[in-house]
Amino acid sequence: MNFLAHLYLGPRDPQRLLGSMLGDFVKGPIAGMELPPGVREGIWLHRQIDAFTDAHPQVGLSKARVSPLRRRYAGIMVDMFYDHMLARNWQRFEDQPLRQFTDRAYADLMSNQHLMPDNARRVISQMAAHDWLGSYARIESMHQALDNMARRFTRQTALPGAASELEADYEQFQQDFLAFMPEVTAFALAQAARLDTEGDALISGSPSSPRV
Repeated sequence: MNFLAHLYLGPRDPQRLLGSMLGDFVKGPIAGMELPPGVREGIWLHRQIDAFTDAHPQVGLSKARVSPLRRRYAGIMVDMFYDHMLARNWQRFEDQPLRQFTDRAYADLMSNQHLMPDNARRVISQMAAHDWLGSYARIESMHQALDNMARRFTRQTALPGAASELEADYEQFQQDFLAFMPEVTAFALAQAARLDTEGDALISGSPSSPRV
């Protein structure tokens, strides 16, 4: 899952919300991180959601829809495609308008920027300044985001133009997403409940790898 999905699926407490974002920026055992407990819990939940997503057959179907040319990047592409689908179908899952949700998320994240590593602070600051999360609803933003992501690689990749595959098979990707979303939502809620009762033990026993 990508940024918008992790913020939606994670707890709305500001420190856990930050942890939901930092899961893409920090590595290693969570117990050893010099961060407040709430942030570490958000990182733990991020990793659980990623592991569930990676292993889910519905997500596997979406990855299989990616052409052989770009199959190596199917995980990145499907993460982005699902954020687009979440933004486009927001009112199916959330009564609060997307703009209201994202404005609150940006404010909570930036209020805790002193807890962010430098790489995360740069990205999250740009995200808030240019409303990346809201822009995901527009297909042209998917083109821009994936093309920009391609530039971060040190070698040439097949990612440029990857959003064309979303457009070419849009209904099927959307069906995959809509089938998957209730299951990952239920999973995330169950894991958040575990944090409320077993938080310290879960964090202490978490593996080093962000993916299982």
